[in-house]
Amino acid sequence: MIDKSIKRHKLKSLIDKKETIKSFIVSLIDSAIIDAVLLPIKVPSGDSFAWILIKDKKILNNAEVIAPIMPINVANALKQYTRKGKGNLKIAVLLRPCEVRATIELIKLNQINSENVILMSYDCIGAIPMKDYIADPVNGDSTFNNALNQIEWNSSKMKEVCHICEDFSNTTSDLHFAFDSKEVIALANSKKGEKVLENFNENDNYNLEKWQKEITKISQERAKKKEDSFEISKKMLDGLDAIHATFANCIGCHNCGSVCPICYCRQCYFDSSTSKPNSDIIIGRAESRGGISLPLDKIMYHTGRMAHMSLSCVSCGVCSDACPVNIPVAKLFSYVATQTQKAFEYSSGESLGDTLPMKEYKLDEMGELAKLVKSAETLESENE
Repeated sequence: MIDKSIKRHKLKSLIDKKETIKSFIVSLIDSAIIDAVLLPIKVPSGDSFAWILIKDKKILNNAEVIAPIMPINVANALKQYTRKGKGNLKIAVLLRPCEVRATIELIKLNQINSENVILMSYDCIGAIPMKDYIADPVNGDSTFNNALNQIEWNSSKMKEVCHICEDFSNTTSDLHFAFDSKEVIALANSKKGEKVLENFNENDNYNLEKWQKEITKISQERAKKKEDSFEISKKMLDGLDAIHATFANCIGCHNCGSVCPICYCRQCYFDSSTSKPNSDIIIGRAESRGGISLPLDKIMYHTGRMAHMSLSCVSCGVCSDACPVNIPVAKLFSYVATQTQKAFEYSSGESLGDTLPMKEYKLDEMGELAKLVKSAETLESENE
């Protein structure tokens, strides 16, 4: 529930929600609260979007503010901008809640410096699958804009993973835009957010009770859908034979890893020369096994990626969009990530105050493993 004392500001309503938020961002630039903003602009071909760091308000007029698709997880763009430091500009970036959570994870992993960045989020209705949008961008724009302005939480036109997302609203951003019917309310979630709203009529006592009830209702509905979806995912990963069948069509392009914001390694092992054996080794493997499947190590790649990033997976779904053979990797990885995070009592991107489990040792975690560690420590002390 939103604290009644939280600073809030009802934005001046314009044509639609995108224009309302854009006008607010322009006011931030006019007031020198920020120097620039990172937003999507449609590419010349008209079938995708590029995220541009914008200072010029004339260029800002062409920005979409909220793109109907996710060609990238914007945390990746923010990572590239701040990789070598905080930068000289004070910037704002508008992200989907899953992108905010990915940003939080990358901050913990020292991949993003957020000192000069204001993270802004909004109530997310989902994103259209890339292949559907590319097939008909005009219809995609119209469908998404209508759904956004009507706040259609369960539009069938959105990605499958969006239908089971419970974290689609207020998240660990500095400012969040709540969509309460036709109104857009800016909520301050941090000191940075509060400082921004100090320049406006920040605490206008706008009643968010109806909005909160709606968000809670949708979240509960999504939780049930997630349970049903995970029953299917579980069967697809239950045993080696099931895993082989699930990833049988994988062509080894590694697109899912390339677009994933959590796969931040500069050089993936599976793209390195070490993982690419010469022909003699390949023939040797084939002879010893009676045959091999090409490309090599498909199962090792996917299971390795699951082990590598499942603690920080935010279920953004860009991996499924990037898969050229339509393997539902987003739903599968989301299922594995939920189990992994549950085991470690961790929720990815929920808070900057939560240390990543792999970076913090807790004696009492992981049940039987903790008992083994305690037993070994006792034995060692007795032998000293």
